[in-house]
Amino acid sequence: MSEPDINATIRTYLDTVATGDAAAVAALYAPDATLEDPVGSDVRRGRDAIAEFYGGLAGAELTTELLTARVCGLQAAFHFRVVTTAGDAKYIVEPIDVMTFDADGLITSMRAFWAPSDMTVA
Repeated sequence: MSEPDINATIRTYLDTVATGDAAAVAALYAPDATLEDPVGSDVRRGRDAIAEFYGGLAGAELTTELLTARVCGLQAAFHFRVVTTAGDAKYIVEPIDVMTFDADGLITSMRAFWAPSDMTVA
């Protein structure tokens, strides 16, 4: 995996999250991957648990935008924006995710740094 490959996976991840397709997002993870979103919450392990987590996005109107990314070897930290539209309100949060990847480009771990107090309403 090269830096361009990992950057492409990050973009694919954000695009897939925006679709709300939990199975497609979970498919980007290794079978035994872990997810901690937000950091400090219970760690989810394995694709089924990860798909269940992303299932909360089903039916949501989401957009994502990559703000910046840093890749070092098979690890990356990236800052992005998620805008969720619900009726006339837009909820905006800008997490920083830290991911590790395997040699095949699958996500082996993800930790999301954000708190409810980071969310704004527009």
